[in-house]
Amino acid sequence: MNRAFKVALLCGLAMTVASCGTVRQALPFGLGGSDAPTATATEGQRISVLEFEQQLAPSAALSGRDFFIPGPQAATAWTQPGGTAENAVEHVIGGADFTVAWRRGIGAGSSRTRQVMAPIVADGGRVFVMDGESTVSAVDAATGSIAWKANIKPDEREGRRGFLGIGGSSTGGGFGGGVAVGGGKVFVASGYRTVTALDQATGAVLWTTPVDVPIHGAPTVAGGRVYVVDVENQIVAFNTTTGQQEWSYRGIPEPARVMRASSPAVTADTVIAPFSSGELVALRASTGQSLWTQVLSRTSRTSALSEIRDIAGRPVVSRGVVYAVGHSGVLQAMDVRSGQPKWELPIAGVNAPLPVGDVVYVVSKNGELTVINRESGQVYWTRNLNEGRVRQEGGFLGFFDRTVTPEWSGPLLASNRLLLVNSEGELVALDPKTGAQTASIRLGGAAYIAPAAYNGSVYVLTDKGDLISIR
Repeated sequence: MNRAFKVALLCGLAMTVASCGTVRQALPFGLGGSDAPTATATEGQRISVLEFEQQLAPSAALSGRDFFIPGPQAATAWTQPGGTAENAVEHVIGGADFTVAWRRGIGAGSSRTRQVMAPIVADGGRVFVMDGESTVSAVDAATGSIAWKANIKPDEREGRRGFLGIGGSSTGGGFGGGVAVGGGKVFVASGYRTVTALDQATGAVLWTTPVDVPIHGAPTVAGGRVYVVDVENQIVAFNTTTGQQEWSYRGIPEPARVMRASSPAVTADTVIAPFSSGELVALRASTGQSLWTQVLSRTSRTSALSEIRDIAGRPVVSRGVVYAVGHSGVLQAMDVRSGQPKWELPIAGVNAPLPVGDVVYVVSKNGELTVINRESGQVYWTRNLNEGRVRQEGGFLGFFDRTVTPEWSGPLLASNRLLLVNSEGELVALDPKTGAQTASIRLGGAAYIAPAAYNGSVYVLTDKGDLISIR
């Protein structure tokens, strides 16, 4: 840039600033001119541009009104990442004493090259979890003892399975996927481009099917098929007996996604598949034929993160209605047969909604717990879970520090407590009617996976790879 151009640029900037009536008077050396206006536009109502964003506010009609929550029921199985194939579990018996029964390290925790992402499943007296190196562990639900381990990485699978087998170390890099249980098998999807079926009793490999691209989400098992979603937004259905692919459906590719192991919901002959593009697609379970599509996406004027449209929380099917929330700011309830929306709210989230009784609980990515009337979509109340938990850290002499805001996962309604975990290493219990905190447990490490319930206990998996049983 030569000197003449610099002078011209500075002159142009000065003229531009001088042309602004609200600041022209303040310019020195008479740059404002003798005819500079002496008044600003003060009449009328000033409107904040932020108000153009749709706001979420409690309904005056519901203020002070109670809502129905059913009593807790025994959870005798938690075979899917969302508890059931519909990802719908209302109120369970679990963790009534709210004390730690046992703690067990299940393998590698998260690091720069690996992530603990797989949700917890349980059946047949065992809890099944997967660590950051794709090693699956079968853990005795009552004692925490390890029954077997199986590493499903293609290059380390042989010799690392069976009774009391121990998975070896790896270089990581294949994170994603998860586990599900059905028909005496443990189905494992992974970022290493495989879908594997293990014997539920021994951990022996029954079949392994390679796929073309890594699998991001956890599997769902129903009706003799196991369903997985890969990183290219393709849902694939495999036969649970043979491992053969039966059909596939490809959504709109979208590389930007949230690091959560979401999974499809299955109800009757319908599969509800969430994609990182913001698409929610209903497919016929037997053929993969598309039935309807909804896009849970909106653009925010105040947040560039709204461009990440991922539906990272599992879609939930309850009473013929699909509830799903997208990262870009749409929570929607829609008819499972037609996809027709019943109501919509401006909530951005990465956790599965929780329909219970008369209401739907949902936690936003900003840490707000909201309770919604499931029929009308009106809001009873919201509570900021991060109140008193936000802190500043890092920096030098007060400069360049950063604000640390906890991330939340859940909720689970167990024994009249609304349970959530957070990145600060807490298991927090809230009153389901008021949102007031009633108890908490320090977990010893951050937790990003929602709690699961089984046979009267609540199970939490930390980012360090510790499985914790709450009696």
